Amino acid sequence: MSHGPRVTVAETGTGTYTNDVSLGRHRFLSDEPANLGGNDEGPNPYDLLCAALGSCTSMTMRMYADRKGWSVGQITVDVDHQRVDGGDVFTRSISILGDLDDEQRARLIEIASRCPVHRTLERASTIVTESA
Repeated sequence: MSHGPRVTVAETGTGTYTNDVSLGRHRFLSDEPANLGGNDEGPNPYDLLCAALGSCTSMTMRMYADRKGWSVGQITVDVDHQRVDGGDVFTRSISILGDLDDEQRARLIEIASRCPVHRTLERASTIVTESA
């Protein structure tokens, strides 16, 4: 079961690592930074992974807050990625503006861990590779 349009990534030919990413009607570039041999024309793959986690976290928290009727203003999620002892560590810093009590804030932070991307990153995934 797919969660959206198929993502297609194709080299642009304009740089060593520059890729054109298309998914449905959306298009953007991904690349590596100049210090890694790229042209820095777009986010690198780990930046995209952090963006996916941050976006999903914010959306999940917003859905929950709206369903509860809570007065939440802006939700901001900063995500950092590090390789530690051969593993990956994603650190989220979440800011919630709004008229919430401590219990509501704590519940929203707890809900952040229920976002689908968070759950995907926590469990082992299967990647199937096939020749097209």
